[in-house]
Amino acid sequence: MLPAFVLVGRLDVAESVGEVIAEVTAGRCGVRPVAERLGVPHTTARGWWRRFAARAAEWATAFAALAVELGGEPVRPAGRPEGWAVEAITVAWRAAAGLPGWMWLGCWRFVSMVVGGKLIATNTNSPWLIVGNRRFMPPVP
Repeated sequence: MLPAFVLVGRLDVAESVGEVIAEVTAGRCGVRPVAERLGVPHTTARGWWRRFAARAAEWATAFAALAVELGGEPVRPAGRPEGWAVEAITVAWRAAAGLPGWMWLGCWRFVSMVVGGKLIATNTNSPWLIVGNRRFMPPVP
């Protein structure tokens, strides 16, 4: 179990990572100005952004479903997956914040708790299906 303020394999707090993601997704500025403001190397912030962007559609779908489950408004796909993901995260957070005990976390700590700290983690699932002692590679479409 990880505390809500951290992400797997990262030394920076979830709020810093989330701020980079939110600012760049909104188009307010690029990665470098946000990184300078937060005092992190721009290459680190760029890596956060790239990891998030690679899984944005997955996170968008997951948080859109969570938002509805928590009583929030449905989030429909619009524009780039990154924008949809941040919108879905925001709607899910607002829905959760209306429930007792969640408001104090803040949006990006909430996200870290929901995804188990794996928002920008690498995929560690093996592509091999293991049955007994046999390994099978799934077919590639």
